[in-house]
Amino acid sequence: MALQWEQLVVDAADHAELGRWWARALGWVVVTDNDEEFEIRPEPHRLPGILFTPVADEKTVKNRLHLDLRPDDQEREVARLVALGARHVDIGQRDEPWIVLADPEGNEFCVLGPRRS
Repeated sequence: MALQWEQLVVDAADHAELGRWWARALGWVVVTDNDEEFEIRPEPHRLPGILFTPVADEKTVKNRLHLDLRPDDQEREVARLVALGARHVDIGQRDEPWIVLADPEGNEFCVLGPRRS
């Protein structure tokens, strides 16, 4: 049986605005934009994508699933993401080599440091 990862689904209060934020953050393209869903992908026909769907309730607890991003320059990338609207969050990470940020709706993600050899 073949299995392919199609997309990650993110519930959002403003699915289109959050989807646009992540498209800017990742440098991805928008492939679907309507009242029910907003999908972004690395390239139009390349998977996986991230699908944002509208929900009425707000996020209330720490995510049980999050993205880890590994940039070439952690400090510069964190500054860029914060300038786009991300914020620093403390989830008890202490002195780890990654930095935890949250997107504009509070979804946590990590910006990793250099890969260890």
